Amino acid sequence: MSDTRDTAGTKVVLSARWRLASLTEAEWRGVAMAAAIAAFIFVLFHFMGNTVSTVASRSAFVWMRVRWADKISYGGADYSHGWLIPFVSLFVVWLRRKDIIAAPKAVDRRGLILIVAALLLHWVGAKMQQTRVSLTALILLLWGFPFYFFGWGVAKHLVFPAAYLAFCIPLTFLDVIAFPLRLLATSVSAATLNGLGLDVVQEGSKILAVSPMGGTRWGVDVENPCSGLRSLLAMTALTAIYAYLTQRTLWKKWALFILSIPLAIAGNVARIIFIGLMAEAFGEKVAVGIVHDYSGYVVFSVAILLMVGIGSLMNANVRNVWRDMRDQMLRPA
Repeated sequence: MSDTRDTAGTKVVLSARWRLASLTEAEWRGVAMAAAIAAFIFVLFHFMGNTVSTVASRSAFVWMRVRWADKISYGGADYSHGWLIPFVSLFVVWLRRKDIIAAPKAVDRRGLILIVAALLLHWVGAKMQQTRVSLTALILLLWGFPFYFFGWGVAKHLVFPAAYLAFCIPLTFLDVIAFPLRLLATSVSAATLNGLGLDVVQEGSKILAVSPMGGTRWGVDVENPCSGLRSLLAMTALTAIYAYLTQRTLWKKWALFILSIPLAIAGNVARIIFIGLMAEAFGEKVAVGIVHDYSGYVVFSVAILLMVGIGSLMNANVRNVWRDMRDQMLRPA
């Protein structure tokens, strides 16, 4: 290892073996500071991040991983997609790397205020035994440190990647909406099946096909795992990144993101209708067996197609589309 100076006279540390590995002393200090901050955050949230006794660990990361793996306890809420979220956030940072590098950089004391607030929030979360509050503090810290050291010019490009990490946090209290979602999906599905000519009735969260001779031909029970909560959680995360990357204006990004809720419900309704049609065609045993097990693909196929279609319409130039349609209609045969 040897020292030399660049054309500006700044001392540069060069690796004799790796010619590309050259950093100024200031850059080395920045690397050391970043490593120290990363170590501080890891120690704080791994060893003092969780006070909930149901998970035998003090780590907020372990608590989060356990919740990701639990697909039963919270009304069918499924957070198995949670491990993908940090990689998506890093991907967005990589996409914005040129803007981040080119942004003006200066220390911003507002970032320090945010760091202090995040640390206080973590303390409150630990006292309340609310690990999800501490994880919210973690996200604020991950955004607050760049805000403090580099200023708003850099921080504004990190707003979405940091906020997107919220999809990692298991909101296990959402199980309270599982039953209303079940009833809504059942009602819409039963009405649609009746509209398609099938004589079905709704009993709570059950759909029963009435036989003309009395009794029922088949029945489908929309239980908690079929409430649509799983697809709702996944679709909101998917629609958020899709809207961010494809929509040109902020209001369109938010509009498409908000639409992820009815899109997920529509996908789940399509799934229930599909199961009902299969029960009518092949019997209840087939419908609630192999068809039910693989019908999750129907949910996301319908929801994603609707998401892409609506997103494309929102990006379309309405005036040009209307002009083309008018020209087509007025064109002589």
